[in-house]
Amino acid sequence: MVEVQIIVSSMGDDDDSLGWKERRAWYLLYIADVTACYYWDLTNCTFLIANKMDCFWPNQVVDQFFVTVHKEYFANCSVSGRGLGDPPNNIIGPFIMIPVMVTLLMTALVVWRSKQNEGIV
Repeated sequence: MVEVQIIVSSMGDDDDSLGWKERRAWYLLYIADVTACYYWDLTNCTFLIANKMDCFWPNQVVDQFFVTVHKEYFANCSVSGRGLGDPPNNIIGPFIMIPVMVTLLMTALVVWRSKQNEGIV
């Protein structure tokens, strides 16, 4: 993974360089594809071993094995750009308050209209 970080960071952040963002995106897709192949091979290997041993698959041992692999090989991975968090209050506030206010307004409007129609036969 250090190799990937060095290559990607050496591509530069200069907007004048022609197509560096595209090359970087394709390279990252390639790395993701290679990683997926490794995962497929590892998954297939654990499946075949469990099958030979007449064990259920997936099982707790396989799960623990994958967790151990992740802890060892992905411990230093950066979460920047991938970390999900709550948006700031000034962003999420309107998304919460507007539907609440519309609901209250519509309820008040229905109650008000129903009271006005009660007098009319």
